[in-house]
Amino acid sequence: MSMPSFSMPHLPSIHKFDIQQGNVINQEMIDQLKPGMTKSQVRFIMGTPLVADTFNENRWDYYYSLVPGKGDEVRERVAIFFDDDKLVGFRGDYIPSALAPPPAAAESAVEDGATDTE
Repeated sequence: MSMPSFSMPHLPSIHKFDIQQGNVINQEMIDQLKPGMTKSQVRFIMGTPLVADTFNENRWDYYYSLVPGKGDEVRERVAIFFDDDKLVGFRGDYIPSALAPPPAAAESAVEDGATDTE
């Protein structure tokens, strides 16, 4: 007597939602920032900062994370600095397009072993 063969029915996969948190940051926004802009001008371009330090009113932090249902997680960060309520600089995952090296220069710098331009 042989055992009847059973096959498992195909179960539908679980749908996972994309989870976004924080401020969306993109290159176009960063390219609009100019030294000397007021806090309200920066807020108009970037939106309200996710973290505004109550102990240091001259620093705003913007964070963005995306956990897609499928694929790799994305995290981006930009810190913006003010002096006397005027934009003096920022750092993070983006740099202004005007300061970015042209693609050919970046490739030759990597080939030459150069890693920092400062």
